[in-house]
Amino acid sequence: MNENTNYFGIDISKDVFDVMGSDGLFHQFSNELTGFKKFIKLMGSNPHCVMESTGVYHLRLAYYLIENNIKVSVENPLSVKRFIQMKLSKIKTDKSDSKMIYEYAIMNSPSLWTGQTKSQKECSHLLSLSNLYTKEIIVLKNKLHSEEAQGSPVPRVIRSINRSLKFYKKEIETLEITVLKLVKQEYQDLHSRIKSIPGLGAKASALLIVLTDGFERFNTASELCSFAGLTPIIRESGSSIRSRPRISKMGNRRLRKVLFICSFSASKHNKACKELYNRIVAKGKSKKLALVAVCNKLLKQAFAIAKSHLWYDENYRSVLVR
Repeated sequence: MNENTNYFGIDISKDVFDVMGSDGLFHQFSNELTGFKKFIKLMGSNPHCVMESTGVYHLRLAYYLIENNIKVSVENPLSVKRFIQMKLSKIKTDKSDSKMIYEYAIMNSPSLWTGQTKSQKECSHLLSLSNLYTKEIIVLKNKLHSEEAQGSPVPRVIRSINRSLKFYKKEIETLEITVLKLVKQEYQDLHSRIKSIPGLGAKASALLIVLTDGFERFNTASELCSFAGLTPIIRESGSSIRSRPRISKMGNRRLRKVLFICSFSASKHNKACKELYNRIVAKGKSKKLALVAVCNKLLKQAFAIAKSHLWYDENYRSVLVR
């Protein structure tokens, strides 16, 4: 920790945000421009604001602070929660949460958050809307199945559902095309290199770039795999606990789903992924487990290509491997 850093622990909700600073005083401000200006006025030298990623409510304040050249860290809520549990705190209030976030900042010296570019934010919003439409399609398909299973479906209802399904599918296709265009504009070279990996198509490569902010959010491949929720969880203790290893699934569900779809093609056409898949299956493991391993391999290949600025080469051998 830098002794000159003036940390502020911030707990944010929809309407207000609560702040605890090094002076030990508790402050509360409205979660709007007026409150942001009041908050900045009480800061001393070298301020560093630390907050949790609380849906969308933290974004306005975080971007406002960055625009005013104030250091910001946006932490995973689970990390803060585990820290609070470690402290054995029995109090759960906005005031206590801001204090705990302040103590978390002092103990961990969190890394800086830089936010997204205008293009990155636009792509994120487009993907979010596409996600919503995808969920609507699932609901409509379930309704269609329910209507048809009754044996005497109402024709008008069926026609209305089919029109809605056609509309959402067309919108999703339009959104995906728009995202692909935006990615190519800002990440033309990176997108081309990621797309060169057998198994990752143009849309999957674009999605991977958008969700990782061009791979700038991660320093190691293991961090990226954790973000995707593909890291294994092993629970073994003594002689009584011997649970089967499984993936955490605590990461980005959409990224995990896309990678799993890509793993079918990669297990056949990507040399390293094919060898990995066959090796796992030959050991008697399930094909699903082998495909999850392929997902991990694809993600690590994409990370390596993004960071090394190289193109995919199936015969490439790392200098670290002997």
